[in-house]
Amino acid sequence: MEFDGLTALVTGAASGIGLRVATLLEESGATVIGLDRAPAPGTRDDLVLADITDGPALEAALHGRFADERLDILVNCAGIGATGTIADNDDAEWARVLDINVTGTARVTRSVLPNLLRSDCAAIVNISSIAAWAGLPQRALYSASKGAVQALTLATAADFAGRIRVNCVCPGTVDTPWVGRLLDASDDAQEERRRLEARQPMGRLATADEVAAAVLWLASPAASFVTATALGVDGGMAGLRLPSSTR
Repeated sequence: MEFDGLTALVTGAASGIGLRVATLLEESGATVIGLDRAPAPGTRDDLVLADITDGPALEAALHGRFADERLDILVNCAGIGATGTIADNDDAEWARVLDINVTGTARVTRSVLPNLLRSDCAAIVNISSIAAWAGLPQRALYSASKGAVQALTLATAADFAGRIRVNCVCPGTVDTPWVGRLLDASDDAQEERRRLEARQPMGRLATADEVAAAVLWLASPAASFVTATALGVDGGMAGLRLPSSTR
């Protein structure tokens, strides 16, 4: 997959999946602009700093960077997690998570839509989750937000069919800093990791590179006839029901 001459914007580029997507795009020849609300250790040193929940600040930051330039690829990686049943998160937490994961994705996309429409090979890739498909325990709010991202992906693909390809990637559990923090907060990090690994039919967590590779394919001209697709990178989690003895 070659991206020579193409420009990409990646949100959530300071760490995790977003950082790997930005890095691999750049290594493949793209000019990459990373966006995040704050830098992180080991992050890129050329981030556009903006909070995707602050509409005016986001508009100003992106307009200042792109103005009337062409944008070929948008990857919406910015997002946060949430744990608990439907009884465990209050209205404020629902508003916060949906504002970042769903409305934030819409804000960024809306802000750079004119730039994408200037491209002859425009592509948007959103990050949804296997939680949008599979009923996972203790993930009510997170699942709702990622289901909304998937629905938003399909609706946007319909609105801009023939002008912008719009797809999403639905990862299983990925070995990222967010999952690391989740493990650290558990009573037994080693046992919690074992449980998460056992939940994946392939018996391990995904890597950020594996998810990023799927994102790059959907964003690339090689996928020029692919739109309105939700691509699972989940080790078979959505479709397989294996006996426990095989894991």
